[in-house]
Amino acid sequence: MAISLSVVLLLAVILVVLLRGGSLKAGPAIVAVLFGFFLASTGLAPSLNRFMDSIARTINSISF
Repeated sequence: MAISLSVVLLLAVILVVLLRGGSLKAGPAIVAVLFGFFLASTGLAPSLNRFMDSIARTINSISF
């Protein structure tokens, strides 16, 4: 839960920066948000969650 919330917040910040910077217009941003919303309700969602969890574990295991 904490990882997915962090990813959502990170992506929201990136989306706001892109919108304010003019790199992304409102129309495509709405389409991207709706795509993510509807993708989360498909059968692919558990696979995407496992993939993101594995990326988070890999990043966490890297020691500097």
